[in-house]
Amino acid sequence: MTGPADTAPARPADTGPQAAHRPAAWVRTRLRAAPLAALLTAVLAFGTVFLAAAFPRLLDRTADQGLRDFLHDRGPAATSILATADLGGDPRDPGNAGGLNESAKTLDDDAARLVARTGILGVGPGGPVYGARSGKARFLANPGLARPDEADPDMALLYVQGLRDHVTLAEGDWPGPPAPDGPVPIAISRNVSETVGIHLGDILKTVSTSAEDTAPQAKVVGIVDVTDQNDPYWSDLPCPNRACLKFTTGKRPAAYWHTAGLVDASALQRIKTWQTGAQDFWRLPVDVDGLRADRMAATERELASYLTGHTANALAKDTGRPGLRISSPLPPLLRQAVARQEAAAPLASIGPAGLAGVGVVVLCLAAALAGDRRLAELRLLQARGGSRTGVLRRLLAEGAVTVLPAATLAAVLALVLLPTPRWGAAVLAATAVTLFSLLALPLRAARLWSRPRPGGARRRVVGELAVLGLTIAAVAEVRRRGVAPVGAGADPLLVAAPLLLALTGGLLLARLQPLLLGALARTTARRPGAIGFLGLARAARGSGGGLPSVLPLLALLLAVTTAGFGATILGAVDTARTAAARLSVGGDASVVVPIGVTVSSDFSDEAAKLPGIRASARIWADTEVFVLGDNNGATRVFAVVADPAAYAEISRSLGRGAFDPAALSGGTGSPDAPVPALLSRALAEKLGPAPTNRLRLPNGGELLAATAGTVDATPALQGDDRLFVVLPAGPAVALAPELGRANLWLATGSVDLGELRRLVREKVVTGTERAAGESGTGALPDGYTVRTSAAVTAELGDDPLQRSAARLFWTAVLGAGSLALIAALLTLVRAAPERTAVLARLRTMGLRPRQGLSLILVETLPQTLVAAVGGGLVALAAVALLGPSFDLSILVGADVARGLPVSVPAVLLPTFGLAGLVSAGIVAEALIAGRRQITTELRAGDQ
Repeated sequence: MTGPADTAPARPADTGPQAAHRPAAWVRTRLRAAPLAALLTAVLAFGTVFLAAAFPRLLDRTADQGLRDFLHDRGPAATSILATADLGGDPRDPGNAGGLNESAKTLDDDAARLVARTGILGVGPGGPVYGARSGKARFLANPGLARPDEADPDMALLYVQGLRDHVTLAEGDWPGPPAPDGPVPIAISRNVSETVGIHLGDILKTVSTSAEDTAPQAKVVGIVDVTDQNDPYWSDLPCPNRACLKFTTGKRPAAYWHTAGLVDASALQRIKTWQTGAQDFWRLPVDVDGLRADRMAATERELASYLTGHTANALAKDTGRPGLRISSPLPPLLRQAVARQEAAAPLASIGPAGLAGVGVVVLCLAAALAGDRRLAELRLLQARGGSRTGVLRRLLAEGAVTVLPAATLAAVLALVLLPTPRWGAAVLAATAVTLFSLLALPLRAARLWSRPRPGGARRRVVGELAVLGLTIAAVAEVRRRGVAPVGAGADPLLVAAPLLLALTGGLLLARLQPLLLGALARTTARRPGAIGFLGLARAARGSGGGLPSVLPLLALLLAVTTAGFGATILGAVDTARTAAARLSVGGDASVVVPIGVTVSSDFSDEAAKLPGIRASARIWADTEVFVLGDNNGATRVFAVVADPAAYAEISRSLGRGAFDPAALSGGTGSPDAPVPALLSRALAEKLGPAPTNRLRLPNGGELLAATAGTVDATPALQGDDRLFVVLPAGPAVALAPELGRANLWLATGSVDLGELRRLVREKVVTGTERAAGESGTGALPDGYTVRTSAAVTAELGDDPLQRSAARLFWTAVLGAGSLALIAALLTLVRAAPERTAVLARLRTMGLRPRQGLSLILVETLPQTLVAAVGGGLVALAAVALLGPSFDLSILVGADVARGLPVSVPAVLLPTFGLAGLVSAGIVAEALIAGRRQITTELRAGDQ
């Protein structure tokens, strides 16, 4: 470049008073000439680079933390590796040919070998839990022990390494070596002692199972207090820390107590002789906090090798145990975690993608405004012979002084504040934004040295048509193939399609906005007052002024579109989850009791009085009912016996199998009169047009049922293709009294789960079972299930990854809205001098200050409102076009219909929110700066 500084004549060096004039440095001069512009450039670079570096880190942290929380919530047993082998001696010991001298050291050595091979899985805090246990428990014959339902308690034997770190000795002594022919010394927990009735010094006699069974005995030598009942140490152990209530199998299950006696390491062989199936075990808790979402494929390969592959074979060889069995519930959990991660990926990516789009628009706007502001300066340099290379070099140097330090600080700050093992994506994004910020102004200035080309309007049309074609292709491809299947990774096309729709909508709106505002200005011209007409006329003229006027509109439209689209996904998931929970429960509340227990009418009457209950019904439901036919033989069906009016109200409220209760009101209860029945559509098609059918009940009795109608589904049963029959309680119970022993209770309304559980415990649970719950954790005994739709909804939504993705999405929406506000403010600040001069002239013509502020708002707010409304409409269009491709089942946690419904309320909230944010910023700028600028313009002659 040969600018003014370069064309100065060279002079010889002179140290005298007439020293040669040295031209000022370009960068220092420019920064001193416009310090505020330099500061704003640095701040904008800092903000955009920080966001660019932070969001990849947030995505990584969200994925990792979501995976870890998901696995932590499943409990330590579900995230552990369990290795078992038949209890015996160390076959590697030449002196132990019979395998009868296994020691605790053998278990320790094998545990070390198992831990050493875990690789990237690692071992979680607390280390491995291992020992030996009897395969089965033995029933205790001592009189005086607690016997719910007159069933003997049973006890297993257990040695577990590290016991003394988790219990304290309360009474007696620690178990020691057993005498050769004496009872095995054991310790039991205080909870077992108090619940089962076992005391210190008792010799526990076992029930002989065969003539050859020697019925071994155990002596209680110690009572221990468990330090923490919820310690993961006790997971997956045979109830050594507290007595567990179990039930026998059969038609009439009986309750009995189960526990385990704790033995010394020297009693391992007595564990083997206690009962068949004794085994050594090692439970290795996987280091969940060390797992990473980006290494799931490697983690699954490592785990598969450890369970059944090369590592498993090597461990069997290293430990000398050919029968070593290794299993874990972790593989399906990892697959489920991957599926949920990929299902939440669009939601987690749409927000940051929208933020990135708005950020690019803001940087382009800043460069366009800076180029317009310095256009006269650049034209002057060009006229004086400045070269393109020289000007670009100086603009780059000027930008480097302001952009690079701010960008470096922002990137470092993001890396420090958001630690994660992966940094490549963050650094790459920060570098890209830095280069964009640095090169945007020089590249725009370089166009001044290019020869003007005719047909600019035609090229704009071609570009807009290209964007439209790309958008149509993307939408068509998403609708054709749907969302990428699980395992295919993130779907970039699904993320890009809403942004392309927003870009297309923005370009269309840029074409329409001048026409709309012009028409509105002509309408206001006929009304009294000049403020509205002047403001709208200036807005219409300014909205067609090229790139700086289009970009703020595009920024807000992008932000509103992505926010509305993501909010629709979140709203649809919540709605579908609530509906799925109600279908799963059979209403808003359900109580299921075990076989042999009846839901009493006393309970039903009291439950109906609970606050929030709208309708409730006692129901007898059973699968052991058969429809007897001449041609089709016996068909097993699911039978429901309930009060018709109450059950019809539940069906109507649930929207599942609604029917008219009058259809079931024809039965008289006489032996020769058929009972009216509702059949499932599938059952009616199978049975044919027969008007009556014989039903065989579980006790062998029969009922004659007359078909009164068909329904597609029923609340007491999930699935729409099941075979079922619904009978009215009155006539059915009159003919078969056993049908009145209800085993299910359903209700609709807002029900408090705690109150319902309390009522079940008081009115339904038997005395023995109630005492068992009170002595344990306070939960209902096995076989009793109390659920509410609210609790099931919360359980389905208890997905840490999805919650993190939602938080990340809303954070990105807030960031995009802030950048859209910056875009609007940049436009206002750039147009402030010209607008201020106009207002100052109008002030001299009698315009009052309040009218001047109104004029500013009328000129600026319509563009914001048009962009917000346009973004909302584009969001609705995106949902309508892309919605059919979505399958929300994984996000919901249950099978739901495919598709994303259009929801206007879900789009309105972010639309109004972002429009309000930007409008508030514009109003504040007008109130703060408008009056001062007008006053300054009016006093220009005083300076």
